[in-house]
Amino acid sequence: MKRYRTHEEYLDKALADPQEAARYMNAAAEENNVTLMLAVLAQVVRARGLSKTAKEVSVSRAGVYKMFSKSGNPGLKIFMGVLDASGIQMSFKPAHSPRAH
Repeated sequence: MKRYRTHEEYLDKALADPQEAARYMNAAAEENNVTLMLAVLAQVVRARGLSKTAKEVSVSRAGVYKMFSKSGNPGLKIFMGVLDASGIQMSFKPAHSPRAH
């Protein structure tokens, strides 16, 4: 019988590639939802390896795990460090419909 990959297995393999991880992060960013962004970044961290990411960001493995738990809230410095360790760069663009001042 053919064994199929789970969704998590697929994501782990896909998100190990920085280009795929960046696309995934961009899709989440377009939703303008902080909770979703943190959940997606947590998936990227899991895909590339929690211990490896923690070492590169100079945070304990438990600390990274806690930051990306449901009640976690990493600071901007850690968030940017995790992006860098994952090979992802954040960029900005104007909103589709600029707000009136």
